[in-house]
Amino acid sequence: MSIEKINDRKVAVIGCGFVGSASAFALMQSGLFSEMVLIDANQEKAEGEAMDISHGVPFSKPMNIYAGTYDDIADAAIIVVTAGAAQKPGETRLDLVQKNVNIFKSIIPEIAKRSYEGILLIVSNPVDILTYAALKLSGLPENHVIGSGTVLDTARLKNRLGQHLSVDSRCVHSFIIGEHGDSEIAAWSSANVSGVPLNDFCEMRGHFNHAEAMEEIANDVRMSAYEIIEKKKATYYGIAMSVKRICEAIVRDEKSILPVSNMTHGTYGIHDIVLSLPAIVGKDGIETQIPISLDETEIAALKSSAEILKKTAESVGLS
Repeated sequence: MSIEKINDRKVAVIGCGFVGSASAFALMQSGLFSEMVLIDANQEKAEGEAMDISHGVPFSKPMNIYAGTYDDIADAAIIVVTAGAAQKPGETRLDLVQKNVNIFKSIIPEIAKRSYEGILLIVSNPVDILTYAALKLSGLPENHVIGSGTVLDTARLKNRLGQHLSVDSRCVHSFIIGEHGDSEIAAWSSANVSGVPLNDFCEMRGHFNHAEAMEEIANDVRMSAYEIIEKKKATYYGIAMSVKRICEAIVRDEKSILPVSNMTHGTYGIHDIVLSLPAIVGKDGIETQIPISLDETEIAALKSSAEILKKTAESVGLS
C-alpha cells in the first residue's frame, strides 16, 4: 500500500477496555477525525462502544464510528493500541510485561501484514517496553512508532505544581522523563513557570523548602496511578486526554514538544532502548529528540531508569 492511500481523517483504536473506550470518546469529541474504527478481541464489546460513542456525535462533529477488523485499519492515519491486561491493585506496570508482550505478538504482526504506513501510537502498559516490542515486531520506521510515555505523568506534575503554587498549570513548564513507571524522573533542572526558574517562582509564592517540596511532589506524581487504581480499579480519563493531545500534535503537524516514548540512540549516553524524552511530534511522528538541561544527578537517574528497562526487555527476549 502506498502512503497516498493513508486517510488523514481516520483513526483506529485497538482495545476497547477502559483506556481504549475513554480514548475513543476523547477522540470523538476532538473533531480531529471523521472516521474511527474500534477493534477488540470481544467483537460485541467493540460494537457496543461504537454505538454508545456514536450517540454523542450530534453534539460534536460529524464522524463515522464503527466496530471493525484488522482489514479496516490499513488506511488509518494513526492506530492507537490500548489492548492488554490491565494493571491490578498492588501490581507495577513492569509486572504486566510478559502478559502484554505476548498479546502484542498477536496484534502487531496483524498490522504489519497489511503493509501499514501510518503512525502507531502505543498506550498499553508497560508502555516503554511495549513500544520497543511494537517497533521490533512491526518493521515500521522508528519515527512512526510512538509511546504515550510520560505525557500523562508530566500533566500530573504540572497539575500538582499548579496547585502548590496557586498558578495556572498551563503556565508550568516541566517534564517527567525516563520510564513511565517507578523509575521516572522529575526534571527539576529545566522546570520553570513562564520562564521564571522554578525555585525563584516558589519563593515569590512563599515556598522555601525546595528539596522537601520537590521530593513530596515527585512522589505524589509517581504514586498517583497506584492511588487511583486502589480507589477506582483503573485510570483512564487522564490517559485518554493524553492520547488526544498526541493525536492532535500529529494530525495538525504542530511540531509540539511532548515527552513521548521513543527509541534513544546516544542521548545522555543512553543507547538502544525506548523511554520518554521530550521530542518534536508532527505529521511524520517523531521529528527529533530535544535534550533538555539536566544536572548530573538527573542524568544518573535517567541512565538507571534506562538500565531497568533494558533488563526488562532482555527478560522477555526483546533485545
